Amino acid sequence: MKVARISMDEAAFYITAASVVSILFSIAVSNILMALALAALFMSGLRIRFPRFWVPLAVFFAGTVISMALSTDPSSGRPQIRKFFVYLTVLLVYSTVRTLDRARGILLAGTGIIAFSALWSLKQFADKVQQAHALGRSFYDYYTAERITGFMSHWMTIGGQEMMLILMAGAMLLFGLERRWRPWVAAAVALAGVSLVVGFTRSIWFGTFCGAVYLIWFWRKWTLLLLPLPILLLLLVNPFDVRERVVSVFRPHGDTDSNEFRVVTRRAGVRMIKAHPWFGLGPEQVKAQLKDYIPEDVPRPLPTGWYGHAHNLYIQYAAERGIPTLIAFLAMIAKIAWDFIKALRNPRGRPEARALLHGAIAVMIGTLLVGYYEVNLGDS
Repeated sequence: MKVARISMDEAAFYITAASVVSILFSIAVSNILMALALAALFMSGLRIRFPRFWVPLAVFFAGTVISMALSTDPSSGRPQIRKFFVYLTVLLVYSTVRTLDRARGILLAGTGIIAFSALWSLKQFADKVQQAHALGRSFYDYYTAERITGFMSHWMTIGGQEMMLILMAGAMLLFGLERRWRPWVAAAVALAGVSLVVGFTRSIWFGTFCGAVYLIWFWRKWTLLLLPLPILLLLLVNPFDVRERVVSVFRPHGDTDSNEFRVVTRRAGVRMIKAHPWFGLGPEQVKAQLKDYIPEDVPRPLPTGWYGHAHNLYIQYAAERGIPTLIAFLAMIAKIAWDFIKALRNPRGRPEARALLHGAIAVMIGTLLVGYYEVNLGDS
């Protein structure tokens, strides 16, 4: 029996793909595979390609290092420097994923994994319903404090993953996917969607909704008129107090789901930026010093919540690393978005390419909007 052999450049791609999709269930496995993929890439003889946004990314790295060096406690910032390793994903994907078939393969594999993670999260949800009932507690109060996590360790992480895969896979369904894959991808998106809804993470709901609006607008604009119908039906049926969670955006249930602590952390972050506009306090120093910058007019005791970061990605980066480093980050995002938009203007582009580009833009929209409410990048 003949054994199929793969070349080293194929090995580099397959290990890269495995690293990319394994992040959906294990950060450690993903990092190990990333190192192996880098070694395979070096041995393959493939030309290593740097992304078109490498200049602002390099400035972002440099600003982070400088802010750490100028920090009052430089050694505490080393975790953020170690996270530079994760950015090798960009180099690996840019160098090895050179065809639409390969990109589609990674997306399909990731969609399958997120479906299993969502399925596991629904099992967790059923357990929490039973636990709340057994304790005789209000399900809303019991569940909001400790929600489903799927294969991850926090509900924000699985929520972000689900948002990204729902939008990417949804774009493929709308703009270009072979018929044989459609039922499976649609089922996976449905599972992830149910998990996302019962995840009770309001910012993720908002980001996913806005990304979906973008996709539907470029698919068939008139169908946007139908979008309120399933939302209204969901609120009317109100399974597991979903309506109360939506209403809490405007009328919180006391400390259970109040946004007051987020207002406090953002105000503290703005004060940090004003005090250290150029290089910030240094990586990890927002967490260490945040309570020192809370304005005096905030009543004590402080509102219930987590005071480990600014609960705003943009304030967090500026407070940690300075305004110039935040500008470098935003310039990188703008460059990526502009390149995607230019590529979409090509009238001869294949449907699958357009699907991937639209999906990526939708993910950027969702991620950047969620970033206003949480520090949702760098979770590695």
